Amino acid sequence: MTDTQDCAIAEPAAATLGPRRTLQVGETRYTLLGTAHVSAQSATEVRDLIASGEFDAVAIELCDSRHQNLANPDALGEQDLFQIFRQGKAGMVAASLALGAFQQRVAEQSGIEPGAEMRAALEGARAHSLPLELIDRDIGITLKRIYHNVPWWQRFSLFSGLLGGVLSRQDVSAEDIERLKEGDVLESTFREFATQSESLYTPLISERDRYMALRLAERCPPGRYRHVLVVIGAGHLQGMAEHLEAPLPEAPSEERERLETTPPRSRVWKAIPWLITALVLTGFAIGFSRNTGLGWQLVGEWFLINGALSGAATLVALAHPLTVLATVVAAPLTSLNPTIGAGFVAAGVELALRKPKVRDFSTLRHDVTELKGWWRNRVSRTLLVFLTATLGSAAGTWIAGLRIAGTLFG
Repeated sequence: MTDTQDCAIAEPAAATLGPRRTLQVGETRYTLLGTAHVSAQSATEVRDLIASGEFDAVAIELCDSRHQNLANPDALGEQDLFQIFRQGKAGMVAASLALGAFQQRVAEQSGIEPGAEMRAALEGARAHSLPLELIDRDIGITLKRIYHNVPWWQRFSLFSGLLGGVLSRQDVSAEDIERLKEGDVLESTFREFATQSESLYTPLISERDRYMALRLAERCPPGRYRHVLVVIGAGHLQGMAEHLEAPLPEAPSEERERLETTPPRSRVWKAIPWLITALVLTGFAIGFSRNTGLGWQLVGEWFLINGALSGAATLVALAHPLTVLATVVAAPLTSLNPTIGAGFVAAGVELALRKPKVRDFSTLRHDVTELKGWWRNRVSRTLLVFLTATLGSAAGTWIAGLRIAGTLFG
């Protein structure tokens, strides 16, 4: 994209509520409208602009999954839970539910649904038969890139702060609502960290500025439309404008695809589970070589510690008694087999014993707005069973492994 220049547009009859920037690129004008994600006025402004007849296309700060959730609020609850666990997406789904719970609490407290301006854009584009382009990066990819970009020692505090904040039963503070006026739920949740951490700011804000500019160049290149309304959060306005003012690559898809990749796990991290398995089995072998009784003692301690901690963790999630028993038996074995986890076994048994009902899916989004709702709803409780069993097994592996090492070499 070249030949970019700023171009003023006439003010609409109503007062301008959100910041705007209009750029002329070749034969196409792009009006970037910075909106507030918790603002009835922003939604009204979007509707008025689309109805004005000025624009022949609309681009919005949504990805496919967020668009689907906005169009069908029950879409998340309709997913195949077993496939979620098998594909290793339980953590992402739990985080999405937690963010949705935070959004619902904001809506109930403020009387305004976050993302109302995006919904207004969807409805306006449909009502006026305008092409609608989704230009934001998938939220799951953004979360993964955040996870890989921040130092490992910051990850626990980052995501525990996320879950703690969105699951709190306290009212959403006025400051949180103000932050939502410049960013979406994800941004407002992490903004406090992002302002202090370049490694977090990059995938959360600056990469998405670049991504949306590239996506806009792909979906709405100069000449395809006469005038495009680009509805984005106010916090992205300056960054996107800067990228659009500078020449973008002739093949924007190549760079855009690079921003969609997640770094592969290092060979060291991939090797650690297998190394732990080798060390534990070596410990058993050393124990038996010294004394048969010692060998059986080490095996017994491994099963007792690993199984007890995993089973106790699933009790925290109020798992079915047979799920707890299955986890106690399976965890010591799955800990020696990195290809399957205790959480997968626990969730599978829980699903077989307490298959979610239609009501659980229909009330999922409302139930998770309360802490106790996570345990009451069978869908969210199964997610908790998976997560707690996984954490319990991990703790049991390290504690039992250190116990074995201490017995042999202490």
